[in-house]
Amino acid sequence: MIRAAVVDDERLVRKGFMSMIDWAAFDVVMVGEAGDGREALKLVETEEIDLLFVDISMPVMSGFELIRRLRELHPHVHSVVLTCHHEFEYVQEALRLGAVDYIVKTLLDIEKADETISRIMARLKWEERFRSGGGKRGEGDRFSADKAIVYLSLEPDGGEERLYSLRTAARPLADYRNVWISSLHQGFRLEEARQEMREQLGAAWLTAVLSGVQGADIAEVAGACSARLGQTLFYHPEGHVPLVMLPYRELLTAAVLREQGEGDEALEQGADLAWTLGSAERTRFMELLSRQKPHYSLVLAFCRRLLQDWGPFLPDPEELTVLEAALPACRSLTMLKGWLRRFADLAAGRMLELGFTREVMQCMFRAVCRMRADLGRKLNQNGVAASVGMSRSYFSQCYARFAGIPFGESLRGMRLEHARFLLLHTELPVWEISGCSGFEDERYFSRLFRGSTGLLPSEFRQRGGEE
Repeated sequence: MIRAAVVDDERLVRKGFMSMIDWAAFDVVMVGEAGDGREALKLVETEEIDLLFVDISMPVMSGFELIRRLRELHPHVHSVVLTCHHEFEYVQEALRLGAVDYIVKTLLDIEKADETISRIMARLKWEERFRSGGGKRGEGDRFSADKAIVYLSLEPDGGEERLYSLRTAARPLADYRNVWISSLHQGFRLEEARQEMREQLGAAWLTAVLSGVQGADIAEVAGACSARLGQTLFYHPEGHVPLVMLPYRELLTAAVLREQGEGDEALEQGADLAWTLGSAERTRFMELLSRQKPHYSLVLAFCRRLLQDWGPFLPDPEELTVLEAALPACRSLTMLKGWLRRFADLAAGRMLELGFTREVMQCMFRAVCRMRADLGRKLNQNGVAASVGMSRSYFSQCYARFAGIPFGESLRGMRLEHARFLLLHTELPVWEISGCSGFEDERYFSRLFRGSTGLLPSEFRQRGGEE
């Protein structure tokens, strides 16, 4: 038996809500009511209560504050949000604070009441099973149907509350780390669901319909999806489409093949940008990515480094901004190929603007890679020019045009940028960072650093990089 109460500042709303539903049919008994959050807390302290139906907008203590206090003082008490349609944007915050579900008061009528309360009771049983079991949600449970929907969050805080606003899918059945799973209910319409997920979940989530899961342990499937779904969908031909149809066996097989793969040579070979200077080279690079399948997180990190490392040498701020904004939406290699082609066009356009041949442009790319790789060693223009097969004078002329500044100034800027990174992301002492960045004299390094940032290295570290 679940003991419940209603919290709403309108008395008629409380009475109407309590009387319109056959609570006994759901094994629920109404034990009280309250007009605001403060009264509700007193009620919880004096009565044995399992569930509160909570209005968001109330005087004295709002529903938000009440849910927050319940989580701190009475974590065993569940809450369901009561809201009006124009307050829906607040539902997400309430769910984030710990509410298990919501009810739109203006849409609740006798015909829909049973369906709504049934949904909430199912959710409560799931929550209680998780709490009492002391393990993962869904642990020990098995799928009774052949298909299920899987949601994979790509962000640290992907916004689990978004899942509870979906109309086309059932409520989540189990979660494991960054994965949520829903049963596939009758009447499910694939295209309708895809459209809603495109609008509601955006690029922060990957979704798939898994088939062949009947009888499988829910927690095991969720664990497999957490470890392998992102990688599998990234290289799937339709991985950019919401709700890719994916046999569970294919998910596991694809993961095994990846674990036995050739490595990540494709990204190493792509670092010198040779693939940006011709269609044949670009095709070979794309084919190498498709064949070797480096982990998708490494591929996206590679693209972020392209923008960071080469942006200063490809001065088209507007296009770089567009590329940076478009990258999070590249959820599959199919989409990323278009992004890489656009970046390649930017590099090729810069080559034409400078009037360089492909050979000279590639020498510039290789020179920058050499400089970045050897920042902690003795470097000079003669050595770098020789390493790329150019005379010193011609290299000096071409590099100054390519970088917009002379070689020495460019190298010094790279070293100072590397020092800034080490100061913020390591605990190395300043003298050691000076050496790692290619400065033999710590005092000279500190003087240059202060001229660049306005702060000494130690001050820069203490302020967290705020100049």
